[in-house]
Amino acid sequence: MNTHKNRLLAVVVAAIFTISLAGKFVVSRVASAKSPDAKVNYLPIPAGDYSIDPAHSIIGFAVRHLEINWVEGRFKDFSGEIHFDDKDITNSTVQFSAKVESIDTGVEPRNKHLKTPDFFDVEKYPNLTFKSSSIQRKGANSYVLLGDLTMKGVTKQVALPFTITGAVPDPWGNTRFGVEAHTKINRRDFGVNFGSSLPTGGFDVGNEVTINLQLEAVKPGPKPAK
Repeated sequence: MNTHKNRLLAVVVAAIFTISLAGKFVVSRVASAKSPDAKVNYLPIPAGDYSIDPAHSIIGFAVRHLEINWVEGRFKDFSGEIHFDDKDITNSTVQFSAKVESIDTGVEPRNKHLKTPDFFDVEKYPNLTFKSSSIQRKGANSYVLLGDLTMKGVTKQVALPFTITGAVPDPWGNTRFGVEAHTKINRRDFGVNFGSSLPTGGFDVGNEVTINLQLEAVKPGPKPAK
């Protein structure tokens, strides 16, 4: 009798355990299925001054190696400000500065080489800076940011096509919005000349650099009344 009861109890426990797992699996599948189609109700971006959040932003680049592959990198230490004009976005301004010492390509010997006079010459030119001069509207949510990029002591005007993702309130009472920008520059225009031509054509280090900016701008919420 006891053996029969024990078997019956084991079957019941197994059934409950199976149902529990199945329920979790179904919930997980439903949540996973809904996530890609989740609709976000973005808010209008309020006017004001925003700081670029370095913990959730990327100042990245990519360069061709031996004309067959891309090497990617980023600057990990940077800061920036955006003044946003909600009445006319073209009156907004952007500026940022990155410490070249923070360059990271995932390979430490290469990082050290990039900091030498062959490339960025960090001791002489520790910062890379950008300051906007104007913004042009190119579509409903497409713009071009024009401004001065200074690298290795050379300043050139560059154009950064960008899009904006509307504002959201964050869990800490602040307002955030996103900016995505991409452009290309010739590194030799800024005095970064290291590299040699290949017998098959092209260069061991590409001259064209793709710049990738993924920026999250944050505006502090109102301070609580005392």
